Amino acid sequence: MKLNKAMLSTNFFAGDVVGGIGPYLAIYLLTGLHWSPGNIGLALAIGSLTTVALQTPAGAFIDSTRSKRLLLASCALLIGCATISILLFSQYPVVIYIAQIFMGVAVAFVGPCIAAITLGISGPEHFTVQMGANQAANHSGNVFAAILGAGLALWISAEGVFWLVAIMAVGMAISIGMVSGSAINHNAARGGLHHNPNDGDEPSTIGTIAADKRLLTLVLCVFMFHFANAAMLPLVGQKLSVNSNVNIGIAFAAACIVVAQFWMTIMSILCAARADMWGRKPLFLLAFFILPIRGMLFMWLDDPVALISVQSLDGIANGIFGVIILLIAADLTRGTGRFNLVQGALAAVVGIGSAASNLLAEEIVQFFGYSPAFITLAILAFIGGTLYLFLMPETLPAQLDEDDGAAPQQTG
Repeated sequence: MKLNKAMLSTNFFAGDVVGGIGPYLAIYLLTGLHWSPGNIGLALAIGSLTTVALQTPAGAFIDSTRSKRLLLASCALLIGCATISILLFSQYPVVIYIAQIFMGVAVAFVGPCIAAITLGISGPEHFTVQMGANQAANHSGNVFAAILGAGLALWISAEGVFWLVAIMAVGMAISIGMVSGSAINHNAARGGLHHNPNDGDEPSTIGTIAADKRLLTLVLCVFMFHFANAAMLPLVGQKLSVNSNVNIGIAFAAACIVVAQFWMTIMSILCAARADMWGRKPLFLLAFFILPIRGMLFMWLDDPVALISVQSLDGIANGIFGVIILLIAADLTRGTGRFNLVQGALAAVVGIGSAASNLLAEEIVQFFGYSPAFITLAILAFIGGTLYLFLMPETLPAQLDEDDGAAPQQTG
C-alpha cells in the first residue's frame, strides 16, 4: 500500500496542534502567572469538558458531512488563534478560560476527522498501516515541536511555545488542503458496508451500537486509562518547577515530551506492523499495566534526568493507545456506518477521564502533596488494566465471525 503523504504531513503538524500548550500551560500558570493548583486544574479541565460535551455529536456530524477537509483546517486555525490569545491577554483570566473553551470545541472535531479521512482514503483493509504511519508522523511532529519549544524557552522566551503552536496550526491547515477531495470515499469513512462512495447505505441505529457489551466495556476502560494517565506529566512538571522558574519548567516539560514522543513513534510503527497479527488485546494490556509502574516511579524519584527517563514508559503506553483504540473502534463498528460516532464517543470518554484526572490530582496535591497524588493515579491504572484483562475480548476482525458477540449488523 502506498501511504498518503498529505495525511502524513497533516498528522506531523497536528502532533503539536492537538496537544497544544497543555503541558506548558500548567507550568506557565504556576510559575509565570502564580495561579493556585486548584485554579490550574480548572483551567486544564475546562477545555476537556467542552470537548466532552461536543465529542459525540461531532462524530455524528463527521459521519454525515462531505466537507471534512474544510472542517479540519478550520479547527486547526481556531486552535492557533486561541493559543495566541492566551499569550496576548494573560492578564485577564477570563480570556484564558474562553480560549480553553474554543480549543476544546476544535479538538472535539480534529481527531475523529483525521481518522475518518484516513479510513475514507485507505479503506478498512489498509487502515491499520495508514493509521500507524499517521500516528508515527504525529509523534515525530511532537518531537520536533518539543525540541524547538525547549530551545525557545531556554534561549529566547517561554512565550515562544505559544507562537510555535500557532505556526504549526497554519502548517496543518495547508497540509490538509493538499489532500485530494476525490480520494476520500465518504461511505468508507463512516465505516459503511460498501466501498462505493455513492452507495446510500443507512447506518445502524444508535441503540444497536450501544447494545454491544464490548463497546460498553471499552468505554469504561478508556475512561480508566486517561483518569490514571492524564495528570501525570503536568504534575511532574509542576513538582520540578516549584523551586525553579518558568523557562526551566517549560524546558523540562519539553524534554519529557521529546522522550515520550520518540517512544510513541516506535510503538506506532510496531502497532502498524503487528496489530493485525498479534491482536489488539495484548498490546492494550501492555499499555495499561505500564501506567502504575510510571506513577510509582514518579513518586519515588526526584532527579530530573531520572524523571525524564521514566517518560519513556509514557511513550510506550500512549503510543500503543493512539493506534489500538482506533483499530478497536473500527473492529466494533465494521459495517455499521457509525465509526465516527463511536470514535467520537470514545474521545469524549478520553476527555472526561482527562478532566477528572487533572481535577482530582490537583486537589490532592493542594491538600496532601505530590506523592499521594501519584499513588492514587497508579492505583486507578491498575484497576483499569484488571478490568480490561477480564472483561474485554479480542476484537481482531478475523476472530469476530467466531465470536458470539460479533459486531452488530446494519439495520435497515
